[in-house]
Amino acid sequence: MQRIVALLFVLFFTSATHADEAAVKKAFEARFSGVKVESIAKASYFGLYEMLVGDEIVYTDEKVTYIFRGSVIDAKTRRNLTEERLQKLSAIKFEDLPLDIAIKQVRGNGKRVVAVFSDPFCPYCKRLDQGLAQMADTTVYTFLYPILRPEQSPQMATRMWCASDRAKAYYDFMLNNKEPGTVSDCKAPVDRWLALGQKLGIRATPVSFVPNGQRIIGARFEDLQKLINDSATP
Repeated sequence: MQRIVALLFVLFFTSATHADEAAVKKAFEARFSGVKVESIAKASYFGLYEMLVGDEIVYTDEKVTYIFRGSVIDAKTRRNLTEERLQKLSAIKFEDLPLDIAIKQVRGNGKRVVAVFSDPFCPYCKRLDQGLAQMADTTVYTFLYPILRPEQSPQMATRMWCASDRAKAYYDFMLNNKEPGTVSDCKAPVDRWLALGQKLGIRATPVSFVPNGQRIIGARFEDLQKLINDSATP
């Protein structure tokens, strides 16, 4: 009998928690018209609710009286709890990436693997590429994501894709500012690149993914390098 009562209590508590989350989500979206909450969960601190909005986590109280933006840091361990949660919530299935539309470069044995979404005119992408170029035994899949300059980015991405050596054309431009040639009868999968980026919620470049699905936003090479090394096949 006690076990049944305990089970009913757990079921009731779980339902009530989900009901609270749904109510907070509804109240937030009503207060901020046009803003969509991708997911919501009760945080383990301060009685706050954690919401994934776009590509960032925001926090609110149960009555949506206040909104908090920024990182929650564990003062004892110095862990960035917000960043850890964001990486988990925004993870993808790496094996589902359409690698046939990525530029592939293998260095050494290629056991370290990373996929990067990059715009040809993105200075932060160039900075990240400079760091990745120093990593031995790495396979880099570059998905061209031409969003920064509506006229120039798709054109330059097409020139890179249509080059006889795509990886060389890409890195010559990103690292040495050497432009690729032009090919008049070649068509690049620009629409597929854009559709893929939109599906994955990529709003800026660079964005990188490692094989366990975790993403790194921005040119944070040291953080990305650690994730790449941690996920490398022994």
